[in-house]
Parts: sequence; C-alpha cells; structure tokens
Amino acid sequence: MFTTPEIDAIFAPAAHIRHMLAFEAALARAEAAAGVIPVAAAELIAAACREDFDSSAIYAEAAMAGTPAIPLVRLLRTRVAGDAADYVHWGATSQDAIDSAAMLQMRAGLNLLLADLLVIGARCSELAQEHRRTLQSGRTLLQHALPITFGLKAARWLALVTRQIQALRQVSDQSLALQFGGAAGTLAALGDAGPRVAALLAAELGLPLPDLPWHAERDRVAAIVAAVGIAAGSAAKIAHDIALLAQTEVGEVAEASAPGKGGSSALPHKRNPVDAMQALAAGRLATGVVPVVLSALAHEHERAIGGWQAEWAAIPDLFRYAAGAIAYTRQAMQGLQADPQRMRANLDLSGGLMMAEALTLALAEQIGLSEARRIVETACDQARTAGGSLQQAAHDDPRIRAAMSPEVIDRALDPAAYLGSADRLIDRALAAYRVAVGRGA
Repeated sequence: MFTTPEIDAIFAPAAHIRHMLAFEAALARAEAAAGVIPVAAAELIAAACREDFDSSAIYAEAAMAGTPAIPLVRLLRTRVAGDAADYVHWGATSQDAIDSAAMLQMRAGLNLLLADLLVIGARCSELAQEHRRTLQSGRTLLQHALPITFGLKAARWLALVTRQIQALRQVSDQSLALQFGGAAGTLAALGDAGPRVAALLAAELGLPLPDLPWHAERDRVAAIVAAVGIAAGSAAKIAHDIALLAQTEVGEVAEASAPGKGGSSALPHKRNPVDAMQALAAGRLATGVVPVVLSALAHEHERAIGGWQAEWAAIPDLFRYAAGAIAYTRQAMQGLQADPQRMRANLDLSGGLMMAEALTLALAEQIGLSEARRIVETACDQARTAGGSLQQAAHDDPRIRAAMSPEVIDRALDPAAYLGSADRLIDRALAAYRVAVGRGA
C-alpha cells in the first residue's frame, strides 16, 4: 500500500543483480580497453552478463557468504567459457560491485521521484494562480490566526516542492559516484593501470568518477538518503494539510472521488482522504529508515562490519516508502477539489475576531499601540460575550468611533484588505518553480 510498482521494479533483488552484472560487464570492457585483460575474454564476460540469473538463489546463498557478490561472481565464472573465466571480477572486490549497482539503482530512483515532484509542482502552480484571491483562514496551532489565500497556501507547497526538486538534482549531481577500489581501496591488483581502468569503468556505467574509492566513507550515501527522506517528509506535509482541510468540520478541500475509493467497511457515507492518508503513512515510514543509514556513518577502517550491510535493506526501503509518499501526494493533488465558499464561511466563523490585529494597528495610528490594543481586546471580549461580531462591537465602542470613521473601521476589518505581501510571495514561488523546471524567470 505504501509504495509504487515502478520503484519496486527499480529496487527489486533481481534488478540489483542485473546492475551488478552490468558492473562486471563494464569492468571487463574497461580492463580490456586498458590492456589489463584480453579483449576476447571481456567479450565473453559481457555476453555472460546478459544471461538470466536466479536472484532468489543468489540471495539465499548470500546469507551464508555474507554478500550477494560472492555467489554471483562464482555463478558468472561458470558461464564464461575457458580461460576467460579467470578474468571475471579481475581486481575488484564485492563492495565495488554492490555499491556501484546501488548507485545505478539510486540514480533511477531519484529520477522517478523527481518526475512525480514535478507533477506536484505543476499542480501547486495551477492552484496558486487560480486561487490567488480565494480567502482562507490562516491557522496557527490549529486555531484561526489571520486571513490568507488558498493561493498562498498552494504557493508555499510549491516553494517546498521546488526546494526538493533542487535538492534531489543537487545530490544526484554531487553524490552519485562509481565505487571501485579493490580489496582495500588501493587498486593494487591492477598495478599502474588502476586509475585508467577506473576512469573507463565510470564512463561505461555513466557514473561520476570520484577522486578516491570510498568504501568506508559513506557521506555520499548519507547525503542521498537524507535528501530522499526530506523529500518524503515534505510530500507528507502537503498530504497532512490536505487531510486537515478535508475534515468534516473544515471541508475546504476534498480528494477526487472514484469507485471504491475512500469508503468505510461500516459507514456508507464516508469519503476518506485515502491518498493523503497513504502519503502520510509512507512519509513516516520513509523518514523512519533514514536514521539507520545516518547512524552507520562511522564505518570501521577500510571496510565496515554491519553498518554497510544495513544499507542493503535500508536504502531500498527508503526509496520504496519515499516513492509512495510522493506518488500518493501527487494523486491527492491532481484531483484536489477546493471549496472557496466553505473557506469563506470558515473565515467568518469567529465573527471577524481574526481581524483584531488589523483593527488594532489602524486604531494605533490615532491613539498609540498600547491603548489601541487594550481597547480592541475589550471589543473582542464584548463580541464573544454577546455572540456578535467584532465589526459590531467596534462600531458600538465610543472610543473606537471617536478615533475612526465607520468606513475606516469597516476597511480595517476587511480580510481581503489585510493580506500583506501574499501576491508578491505567490509570484516569487511561481518564478522559482519556473526556474527549477527550466522555463526561465
């Protein structure tokens, strides 16, 4: 329920095996190009890497071997004819194959997350434009605070999504890297050819070439994991807002309806925000995995015992849950239905009390802030006690009437006139998003 078929395919065990085989084939071609192994041997190895391997059997044996690379390399050698089998995995270590394969998987996973984030951003952009003037209650600590617009809320979602797009692109550029160092990170088995083989291998796999092997320095992996976890949590924040706005007592938005969606096993009338619900659950699962990787940053010497191995489960789980959080948020956003009338009705629930700050500041221009605040607090208490509006209480207060005309009082209490820089903030979010998607300012 909390992931997607697309990300499952990327991080399936069989996919990891295919990427390790891609590493072995690329390694053989690179070593042949560098004159380390015969070209004919490289061709035989690459051909064998294109065959099907039983990932279940490999992983079953990995439990005893300690790594899936050991049974994979053993099986690969049995499929390479003659002396060429001796050149399989030449000069490499298990971690080279496993880490490089994980990098290829994470690259595909990041691209998938980015694609969904761009869809969310496009929808946020539409809502920000469409509802630029749609008044809504701004809420702090779940209570009415000041008037905002639904367009501004959507613009804040948009700005959040834009930052995630930028962050995932940045981490993709800076943290994806080839892993290739041999048994202890020296490439000793390749003699003087090590750096050239590494460069050719990086080019074959389309992965950036790092300055040094990084077997026990996991900052690259941690940076990717942190960025993905933050993206998942950010998507969940949007989903959380949607769920809160969709509550019966609020009713300002609703997810799109569909046969069988959001029902109840007991209550025929229910229309639950299930996309938001699943995004929230997936987001929490995703952020819960992040500490597994971050807590294992302190690897031992040249190769870790336990910390690196924990990544094998944590990273696929993180991407699965993050993809679920982002995909379900995308679904919730794509069909999101806003109710401007309900937003306005909720805005008026407190009888205009949320405009107390605006009235105080307008009155302060005439009599000073301290006195204005005291008078407006009294008017608010009167409105609450009488069950009326702040507008009526203000008109009834002789001290306010003496300082402000009825027109000035009404203008101060107009929510549409107290939106501050909302329009400019929306424009900034829209402009930043256009830059992020490459469409200019």
